[in-house]
Amino acid sequence: MTSSALALYEATLAGLERKSRVRALTPQQGVDFTSNDYLGLADARRLKAAISAAIDRGVPVGAGGSRLLRGNHPEHEALEAEAAAFFGVQRALYFASGFAANVALFSTLPKRGDLIVHDALIHASARDGISASRAEAITVPHNGVEAFEAAIRTWRHAGGKGRPWIAVESLYSMDGDQAPLPQLAELADRCDGFLVVDEAHATGVFGPDGRGLATELESRCNVLVLHTCGKALGVSGALLGLPSILADYLINRARNFIYSTAPSPLMAAGVREALRLVADEPERRAWLERLRNFASEQLSSKLGIKPSGSQILPVIIGDNARSLRIAERMRAHGFDIRAIRPPTVPEGTARLRISITLNVGEGQIAEMVGQLAAAIAKEKA
Repeated sequence: MTSSALALYEATLAGLERKSRVRALTPQQGVDFTSNDYLGLADARRLKAAISAAIDRGVPVGAGGSRLLRGNHPEHEALEAEAAAFFGVQRALYFASGFAANVALFSTLPKRGDLIVHDALIHASARDGISASRAEAITVPHNGVEAFEAAIRTWRHAGGKGRPWIAVESLYSMDGDQAPLPQLAELADRCDGFLVVDEAHATGVFGPDGRGLATELESRCNVLVLHTCGKALGVSGALLGLPSILADYLINRARNFIYSTAPSPLMAAGVREALRLVADEPERRAWLERLRNFASEQLSSKLGIKPSGSQILPVIIGDNARSLRIAERMRAHGFDIRAIRPPTVPEGTARLRISITLNVGEGQIAEMVGQLAAAIAKEKA
């Protein structure tokens, strides 16, 4: 192979560099204002003890195969049974990641002749699953209930005969705002469709015992809910709650479930403990809410930023290069803050995504906001 074979890739990276959109791996450094470890469980003593106890009772590190071969460990089945009871669903399926679960769901369940109507700001993993689906797909403006309904009505009038699938996040990962779930559930009922709710950033943080924002809807036969385990739960993987018949269908038809090595049984043991922990320790959610409110007040008073209502607090900068420079200044001051740029967010909305977790305190938040205000002012000077 000659060097010319790599020229196309080099040119693409150069183009990204010119737009200040090239990505690189950056190590953890400074105070955590960027992770999704909202409840501070990733390093929790109780989870470490649960993993250690699982090792002591002989739980293996690796599954050794797919779930349909020898990889279906009792820890997977115990987790799925406990998760179904915890979230109030007929069945739960454990996937290696939220990305894998979203791709499996959207590429498999909506059928040819169906319609997937999804929010413009939905996760990239859902988009990848939708792109692999045989169903028609339509993007609608963010949180526009009327737009969802209009898209379904237009499709029906044009001869659409299948079922609509309404796909949203309960708490949006880059804006921190919530979806109008009751209205969307009512629309799914009226349209004889399904509602798919990605609870990635709400699981563990919101709802009774940390069950999420869709907890009142999960028992419905036309509602599917995804709970990721690598954010507030502090472990890894994802749990998809759904009717039993759809779980069996995925086991038989979802290619990345059938042909993927099963998640680590040790991680399944860890998730079991994480679900118990978030139910046992509501004080974690209460303290996170206090920190979130404090951070929101600080950002509002010092930078005029409207609170999002969640632990995700976006600071919109707009320009890619400027966002990178401000993030670099913040890391130089000891605060781990990252710039989020297109295509992760829409063009012209590059931002700093401030994430509030139990890994920080009020003093660190106040200092961070002060330094951020100074860094932004320096950019404007």
